Amino acid sequence: MAGVTYEHVYKRFGDVIAVNDLNIDIRDKEFLVFVGPSGCGKTTSLRLLAGLEEITQGNIYIGDRMVNDVAPKDRNIAMVFQSYALYPHMSVYDNMAFGLKLHKVPKKEIDRRVHEAARILGIEHLLDRKPKQLSGGQRQRVAVGRAIVREPEVFLFDEPLSNLDAKLRVQTRSELTKLHQRLGTTFIYVTHDQVEAMTMANRIAVLKDGILQQVDTPQMLYDHPANLFVAGFIGSPSMNFFDATMVAADGKYYIDGGSFRVHIPDDLAGKVKPYTGQEVIFGIRPENIHAKDYTPHGVKGASMSAKVDVTEMMGNEIFVYLVTGKTQFIARVDPRAHAVVGEDMTVVLDMERMHLFDPKTEKAYF
Repeated sequence: MAGVTYEHVYKRFGDVIAVNDLNIDIRDKEFLVFVGPSGCGKTTSLRLLAGLEEITQGNIYIGDRMVNDVAPKDRNIAMVFQSYALYPHMSVYDNMAFGLKLHKVPKKEIDRRVHEAARILGIEHLLDRKPKQLSGGQRQRVAVGRAIVREPEVFLFDEPLSNLDAKLRVQTRSELTKLHQRLGTTFIYVTHDQVEAMTMANRIAVLKDGILQQVDTPQMLYDHPANLFVAGFIGSPSMNFFDATMVAADGKYYIDGGSFRVHIPDDLAGKVKPYTGQEVIFGIRPENIHAKDYTPHGVKGASMSAKVDVTEMMGNEIFVYLVTGKTQFIARVDPRAHAVVGEDMTVVLDMERMHLFDPKTEKAYF
């Protein structure tokens, strides 16, 4: 088994820099997810590791071995693509065994590996079928099985769940997490879906425009985003942002958004004091905004009134789209809350969970 290191890696396509000075150490047996919007460089980063793209500058290591000039077949990695790319004329068994046959692995060893992978994935009863006889989820398992039989040092996954329906995607997500635990191998996974990233990863690497924004555990990214982009990308629905000013009055500190003013808890005074009088971006997540009559016990909140624009009943909660001044924001409130479109609603902001950003650099103050 082995970890992976990207060391000042660049990839240029003409004038376009797809990967810009990527530095990251992926630990042995870690499940790391590259996440970001389309065109951010996550798939290119994976293909550079696989040897399917040539590095413009920098070095990539698998374990202690630099693999810049190593052929893809000799890197001891296995890759699962969004397209399962199964041979339609071959059985499931032959699809899984094909790569091993090319490497002239003994027939007895091939049989052992294929049946072991099929057992792990629960597809032993499908080994004699052709791909056209399989469901989408079963084809996805076969593609993963084809990777498992190679017994690689590193598994690479490029959006492997994108072709599945929502229910099957959730189920397969948990299966891949269990598979990682069972195999004890390094997994590197690419997705644009931050929910996939949050639920599966040991650590997440957030990319934007080819630049690594932050790499940390899912909880740390959620609680302590490094900048405005990470804050808005991690979390669903995404964090609300308000253009505001930090003001002080009578020894108290407030966020002044023009159409609203909310008090900052006194225990945060030391953190916010340096920004007094400055323009800031105030951030708060929808789940930290509560209906006044259903505010959880212990929340040190600040009340504000806003007009209800849209409501979405989710069963266990209501998504309420509110408007204050020219800013629309979202609250996730108790389903018993009274939210009527066109009327004003009083909500309570859990200010202990507030975020503050520099409007010029977009970096987090805290």
